[in-house]
Amino acid sequence: MWSLEQVAEHNSPASCWVIIKSGVYDVTDFLQEHPGGAKIILKYAGRDATSAYEPIHPPDALEKNLPPSKHLGPLSDIAAKFVAHEQENRKKTKDEARVEKAQLERPPLGRILSLADMEAVARKVLSHKAEAYYSSAADDHITVTENARAFSRFFFHPRVMRPVGKCDASTTILGFKSSIPVFVSGAALAKLGHPLGEVNIAKGARTTSIIQMVSSNASMSPAEIIAAAAPSQPLFFQLYKNADDTVAEKRVREIERLGYKAICLTVDAVIPGNREKDVKSPWVIEDLERGSPQVHVEGQGEDDGDTIFGTAGALIVNDDRNMTWEKTIPWLRSVTTLPIVIKGVQCVEDAVLAAEAGVDGVLLSNHGGRQLEYSLPPLEVLYKLRKQRPDVFDKVEVYIDGGVQRGTDVLKALCLGATAVGLGRAFLYAQSAYGESGVVKIVRILEREIITAMRGLGAASVKDLKPEMIERVDWEPLPRARL
Repeated sequence: MWSLEQVAEHNSPASCWVIIKSGVYDVTDFLQEHPGGAKIILKYAGRDATSAYEPIHPPDALEKNLPPSKHLGPLSDIAAKFVAHEQENRKKTKDEARVEKAQLERPPLGRILSLADMEAVARKVLSHKAEAYYSSAADDHITVTENARAFSRFFFHPRVMRPVGKCDASTTILGFKSSIPVFVSGAALAKLGHPLGEVNIAKGARTTSIIQMVSSNASMSPAEIIAAAAPSQPLFFQLYKNADDTVAEKRVREIERLGYKAICLTVDAVIPGNREKDVKSPWVIEDLERGSPQVHVEGQGEDDGDTIFGTAGALIVNDDRNMTWEKTIPWLRSVTTLPIVIKGVQCVEDAVLAAEAGVDGVLLSNHGGRQLEYSLPPLEVLYKLRKQRPDVFDKVEVYIDGGVQRGTDVLKALCLGATAVGLGRAFLYAQSAYGESGVVKIVRILEREIITAMRGLGAASVKDLKPEMIERVDWEPLPRARL
């Protein structure tokens, strides 16, 4: 059992110990391997790192990444009590005080009428770090903006005099029932927004009977998340394939053993996107606490210790950058019997290759505009696929994510042949703002909007949604007047 004085002696790159949840760990040898760089660990060298560690790491991360010999044992009772007392009585940062005030000023959940309303509340109650990570996108945020704007270029051809008294928005995704043609698309680090993180989403999905795709980079373990689901509740897993096939296979086997129902292989994030808002976040927080911005000192050069990956980029630095259709899909088929979806297809040619590779589903996505700036909006890729290769829809299920804000957006994708659409940020915002109840709320909002629009369109079921019900226009509507 260790005292605080003993741990504090190990506060350098030569010998770096940290405290996490009253346990002491020697991370010296891990400094250079840490995806986020050594600097963030050294910031907590010789002291408690729990508050920085817990929101972005699943609880089994230490067991998986540090050998048993580096698990040095617990703090002494006196030291553990002191750390707990210090944490409980420490002065709140300015950002924490702001978040606490915003939590108390949230509007009643009944006044949240749209996904935009939910996002507005979330952006106020999120810490600066969480808001920057969730909302950040590549370069100048042009792609993430155009993902949403793409839907404004498609208009309906409603049919009238059709019976829509009974309207059923339910569907199936890979054979699994869903109450609406919407699923939770994989998104990392939900605990940044709420202590229960991905569990909030799993419970909300259980209540509303939709499917959740769990990220490889979730802040809770796959076991924790599926334990919060109902026994019959289908969960899919978003796989970021490790460059080491042995490590990747171990992850796939674990997911299959736990009871996940499909593997969604992510192929559009082999390198970290240039998400400058996320990278700048620590500097903004430092300046906020200091009360003034840091200024350049003459003669000072670039700090080589700083990472430009940000919260996001560090998560994927060990992923496979050499995946191919010829090698990777057969490998994945050899290690699992689960259905395979390719997530991150961004052009017609690759959608065709995916279908020819024999996968079960294709998710048209540019990673929410977070990876390559100026990649086409997924809805536009879906439209091109419908026009150029309609046969693909007969071979695989096709989905999109990115830019969906309304029930009408969902129907536009379905008219063009999509089986369902995914939303990522929306569920992060919802659970951050109101926990499990927020997740349920936005599903109910989408369900209401989808059914209302289906009735207006003359569709009593999702099977009635056809390509001839939609048209792409070359003009753009006038911007709405702001009162």
